[in-house]
Amino acid sequence: MATANRRHWQNLIERAWGHRNLACLPGVRRVGKTCLAKSLEDVEYFDCELPRVRRLMQDPQDFWKGLKGKRVVLDEVHRLDRPSELLKIAADHYPSVRVLATGSSTLGVTSKFRDTLAGRKTDLWLTPMILSDLQDFGNTDLRRRLLHGGLPPFFLSKALPERDFQEWMDAYWARDIQELFRLERRSSFQKLAELLMTQSGGLFEATSLARPCGISRPTVVNYLKVLEETFVVHVVRPFHRRRPKEIVAAPKVYAFDTGFVCYYRGWTGLRHEDLGALWEHLVLNELYAATQGRAVGHWRDKQRHEVDFVWAPRGRSPLAIECKWSAEAF
Repeated sequence: MATANRRHWQNLIERAWGHRNLACLPGVRRVGKTCLAKSLEDVEYFDCELPRVRRLMQDPQDFWKGLKGKRVVLDEVHRLDRPSELLKIAADHYPSVRVLATGSSTLGVTSKFRDTLAGRKTDLWLTPMILSDLQDFGNTDLRRRLLHGGLPPFFLSKALPERDFQEWMDAYWARDIQELFRLERRSSFQKLAELLMTQSGGLFEATSLARPCGISRPTVVNYLKVLEETFVVHVVRPFHRRRPKEIVAAPKVYAFDTGFVCYYRGWTGLRHEDLGALWEHLVLNELYAATQGRAVGHWRDKQRHEVDFVWAPRGRSPLAIECKWSAEAF
C-alpha cells in the first residue's frame, strides 16, 4: 500500500505531545494507525503484537529508562497484558519521553485502560480519510472516496474491494467484539450492523429493528451501544436548548464510513441522487476529525424542519451545518 505523510494527523499528534507526554490513538482496523505512526519523525517503534517486544516491557522501569528523551510508538498497545501500568509509569516518572499508544477501536472501553490514566493522557481519534488525506495520498477523486470509503487500503484499491468489506466485518466481530464484549449472537449482531449501514443517516427506531434481527428491543439498544463505543456507527443525538417538546427526540445513526454504506446498499457505482447522502456522511467525518469529539447533534421539529448537524461544544454558541452536494440545492 502507498504511504503518505498525513499532515493533519501528524500535526495533531505533535500538538498532543506538546500538552502531555502521553497520547492515545485508537481507530478502527485498517484505518492507517501503523502507517501514520511510522511516518512520524525520529520515533522508536514497537509492535506490541510481537512476543519479543512484550518481553522487553516486562520490567516497565527498565524499559523506559533506556528511552529517556525519545519519541516512542507503542503500536497495538491493547495486546499487552497490563498496558495501563506501562503507560502510567511513563507519564508519571519519565516526562521527557513522548509516547504514542495506538490500538483498536475498543481501546477506550476495555477495562485495561480505565481510571488509572485519567488526567495523564491526551485522547485522539483516527477517523477514516478526510479531504486533506486525499491530497496527501495524491488522489483527490472525491467520488472514489465516497464509493471505496476512507480506509486507506480500500480507497487505494484499483478495483472496488467488495470482498474486503465483509472480511473486515468478520475480523471486527472475531477480534474486537468477541474478545471484549463476549456477545453470543453473531448473526443478530451483524444483521443489526448491516441494517444500520443500509439505513445510515436515518432516524433510529429500536422496535422496528428488533424483529428482523430476531432480538428484543433492549438487546438492539445494547448492541447499538457496542457499535457506537467501537466507532463503527455514530449516534447523532437531537440538539435542543429550549422548547424540547417541539423537537423530534429520536437520534440519527450514521455508519462510520461511506464505503460500507455503499457496500451494504449494493452500490457498485454512484448515481447523482446518491451523492447528497454520502456527502453528509463525509461532512460528519470531517467534523469528528477536526474537533476530535462527538459533540455533534441534529435538529428536527415536528413540522419536519431540520438541520443536518449542530456542533455544540460546551461554552460556545452552536453552529448549524446543512449539507448539500450542489450549491444549487440550497
